[in-house]
Amino acid sequence: MARKLGVYVCSGCGIAGAVDAGKLADLARSANLGGPVRASAAFCLEDAGLIKADIEQEGVDSVVIAACSPRVNTDVFRFPSAFVERVNIREQVAWSHPPNHEETQALAEDYLRMGLVRAQKASPPKPYTEANERTVLVVGGGAAGLSAAISAARSGFGVVLVEKEGQLGGYAARLHRQFPKRAPYEALEETDVAEKIRVVRSLANVRILTNAEVQEVSGEPGRFGVTIKGRQPPTQVTVGAIVLATGWRPAETQKYAAFGLGKHPNVVTSMDLEAMAAKGMISRPSDRRPATRVAFLLCDGEGDDAHLPYGGNVSSLVALKQALYVRRQHTDGSAYIFYGDMQTPGQYEYFYRSVQTDPGILLSRGQVRGVTQDREGSVILEVSDTLMGGDIQIVVDLLVLSTGMVPSTLDAEGGLGLAYLQGKNVPTTRFGYADSHFICFPYETRRTGIYSAGAVRQAMDLAASTQDGRAASLKAIQSIEKSSAGQAVHPRVGDLSYPSFFMHKCTSCGRCTQECPFGALELNEKKNPVLNTNRCRRCGICMGACPVQIISFNDYSVDMLASMIKAVEIPEGDDEKPRILALACENDAYPALDMAGINRLSYPASVRVIPVRCLGSVNSILIADAVSRGFDGVALLGCKPGEDYQCHFIRGSELLETRMDNVRETLGRLALEPERVKVMELAISESDRIPAMLEEFVRVIKAVGPNPMKGF
Repeated sequence: MARKLGVYVCSGCGIAGAVDAGKLADLARSANLGGPVRASAAFCLEDAGLIKADIEQEGVDSVVIAACSPRVNTDVFRFPSAFVERVNIREQVAWSHPPNHEETQALAEDYLRMGLVRAQKASPPKPYTEANERTVLVVGGGAAGLSAAISAARSGFGVVLVEKEGQLGGYAARLHRQFPKRAPYEALEETDVAEKIRVVRSLANVRILTNAEVQEVSGEPGRFGVTIKGRQPPTQVTVGAIVLATGWRPAETQKYAAFGLGKHPNVVTSMDLEAMAAKGMISRPSDRRPATRVAFLLCDGEGDDAHLPYGGNVSSLVALKQALYVRRQHTDGSAYIFYGDMQTPGQYEYFYRSVQTDPGILLSRGQVRGVTQDREGSVILEVSDTLMGGDIQIVVDLLVLSTGMVPSTLDAEGGLGLAYLQGKNVPTTRFGYADSHFICFPYETRRTGIYSAGAVRQAMDLAASTQDGRAASLKAIQSIEKSSAGQAVHPRVGDLSYPSFFMHKCTSCGRCTQECPFGALELNEKKNPVLNTNRCRRCGICMGACPVQIISFNDYSVDMLASMIKAVEIPEGDDEKPRILALACENDAYPALDMAGINRLSYPASVRVIPVRCLGSVNSILIADAVSRGFDGVALLGCKPGEDYQCHFIRGSELLETRMDNVRETLGRLALEPERVKVMELAISESDRIPAMLEEFVRVIKAVGPNPMKGF
C-alpha cells in the first residue's frame, strides 16, 4: 500500500488544448495523498528527473503519471523502487474526444481518480527468485534438436540431449539430398547432419543420452525435475527449460490403401524412395529392375482419402527433389508429378522453376481415379481433371506417394510425462502439433519453459527445422533468464507479480486449477491450489475463476478493480450523460483504443475504460459491482476466440463467455435488462471499428434507459 503518493500531470502533446490540466492537478491535491503534485509540458523529456528526484529525496513510493498511454515511454517512466501507475489522458482522452467539452474533462478526471485509487491499493511486486538452473533439456536428436543443442551450448548453457534411437540424426540422417539453400536454388545439396553430430559431440557442456526417453517432467521453469529412462537405471536431471524436438513419423500406411500401397509392390512411399536413392539405385521392389518411369502423387486433394487437414509445403518440395533423383540416375527417364496444390514458398520458387525446365519432368494438377497394375507389375495410374485437357492413363515402373508428416510427440502413452494436474502431454493444436499461438508466439507449447521446434511444431523441411531449433533454444534461454529474475515471459514479459491465495476462504472447488491455461496450479492433499510460480504467465484467469475471490496480485485484484469502478462519478438525472464501463483486454482491445486516438477517431466520452490483463481475469462480481454502482452499461472488449484468431492467454475470452450466465443471472436478480452487458470482439488491428461499435452500444443503452440503481 502506498505511503507517499506523488502525482504528475502532463500538459504536452495536445493535452492542454483538450482538458484543463490545472483542474486535474487540483483534484490530485484535494486527495491529500502525502506526496507532491507537479505539472509539466514534457515529463517524458527532461522533467522525468523531477519524478526520480521525488522518489529518491522525498520518499515517494507510489507514482501516478497522467500523460500518455502506458504502452509508450515505458523505459522513461520505469522507477524500480516505486509503484508506477500510468493514467492515459492523451490517446484515450485528448486525442479521441472533443476538446474543452465538459464530458471530455469529466472523462479525464474520472481516469485520474481511478489511477489514484489503484496506486493507493497497489504495492511493488517482490520477485520470486528461487529457481536458477542454467541447463537446457533437448528432447530429440534430429535436425531441430541438434541445432537447438548447439545453439544453447555455444551460448554458455549446459545441455542434456535425449534421443530415443541408438544414434543421432533422426529422419534427417536418412535423407539422400536436401533442397537447395543458396542461389541460384537449382542444385540439390548434401545434408549437413553428420557435421552437426560431430559438432554437438565436440561440445564439452553437452551431455548426450541415446536409447533414452523422458519418463517424467515435474517442477517449473528454472527448476524442472526430469526422469530419463533408457538401458541404464533411470537418470535424474534438473534443467531450466526444455526444447521439444521429437520430429515426425509417416502417416499410417492404411490411409493410402486406395492408392495401392500395401497391395501393389511397386507403390511405395516417399521415404521408401529416399532410402533407395541413398543406397544408390531407384528400382522396382517387385523385381529390382531400374525404375525409369516414376510417378509422384502428393495425395493432397480434398477428394483423396489420405488428405491431411494440414500438410504444409514439404510434400511438394519432396516430390520435386525426388523427381530430380530419377532424372539424375536415368537421363532418358521420365518423372510425373500430380498434385492438388503445389506449394513452394519463398526462395523455393526458384527451385520449382528450375525443375519445370527439365524436359523429362511433367507436372500437372490432377485427381487420381484409380491405381492398378498390369501383368508385368507396372503401375497403371488413372488421373482426371488434369491440365492436359481431360482424363489420362499413365503406365509407370514405380508410383511414389508423398505421405503426411505426423508430429511424433504426443501419443496417449505419455509424451513428455508431465507431472501436471492438466495432463501428461503438452496441449496441441487441432492439427496435432505442439504449438500454442500461430500468430504471436511460435515455439510456445502452453507449458511455460517448454518450447517446440521442427516438425513436431509444424510440417517443415530440413533447413527450416535447423532454423527452428536455434530459435526455440533462444526462447528456452530467455525463459531461464526470466525465471532466474522472477519475471514472467510473454506476453507480460518482465512482470514480477504473481498470484497469492487467501487460503482461509478457499472452498477447494478447483476451478482455478482447471481454467489456468498454462498448468501453473496443482492441488495439494487438502484439494487446495498450489502455485508453481514460474509456470505462471500472470494472466489473472485464476482470479476471474475464483467464486470467493481469494486470489489477487500485488498490483491487480478484484478489490482494486472494484475500487476503481467506485471512483467514477456517476451523474444523476441527466439521460444524455450515461456512464458505460469498458473492461478492455490489454493485448488487443486496449492498444486498439490507443490506435483510435492516434488516428484521431472519436468515440463516446461516456465510456470509462479499465485495462484488464485478460477478459478471462474478469470476475462476474466486478460486473455486478458496476451495475450496482449505477453504471448504465458494461462493455467487455476482448480478442476473438477460435482457431483463426486466438487469445494471448489461449482461451481467456472464451472463459468469460462461460461466466456470462452468472452475469445474466445477477442482472435478472437486480431486475436489470440483459442488454446492459455486452461482450465485444475486437482485434488489435480493428481500431477503425471502435467508434461505430461503442456508439451503437451507447444508443442501445439510451434506448433501454438509465440504470434505476443510480444514487443507491
